[in-house]
Amino acid sequence: MVVEIGLGTALGAIGAGVAVGMACLGSGIGQGIAAAGSVGAVAEDPDMFARGLIFTALPETQAIYGFLIAILLLVFSGIMSGGSSAGLTTTSGLVAIGAGSAVGFAGLGSGMGQGITASSAAGAVVEDPDMFARGIIFTAISETQAIYGFLIAILLLVFGGIL
Repeated sequence: MVVEIGLGTALGAIGAGVAVGMACLGSGIGQGIAAAGSVGAVAEDPDMFARGLIFTALPETQAIYGFLIAILLLVFSGIMSGGSSAGLTTTSGLVAIGAGSAVGFAGLGSGMGQGITASSAAGAVVEDPDMFARGIIFTAISETQAIYGFLIAILLLVFGGIL
């Protein structure tokens, strides 16, 4: 069954795509950078494997933020409700693009920055195992920008009349 959707709902779908696409791009690049540094650390010290996995997993959160906003947009735009919802107005659809852009672009920058920091932290822990906790803290600092984007996206969804 094909369901006709309006322009506003289509714009909401673009917002969902931007949210998850950009956030996952940043998260994936960040994880690749962190994994590359962690592989080097494990080559020097095989006991670094578990800590390397932790550093590699940290940039994943940006993808989660984008995924959550995308799901909210898909559900509240009517796309995932089987067409039983009226969908979004054009104005609400533009707000949805803003929400998707906020979390997507914030996740892109934050994920890459977090990956770079995590990679350096893995190398530092090989040299000094006491650097693990401090490396986690430095890596988590890059998360701040992703949280800003996620919060702005939520505020746009709430005050833009989507949620």
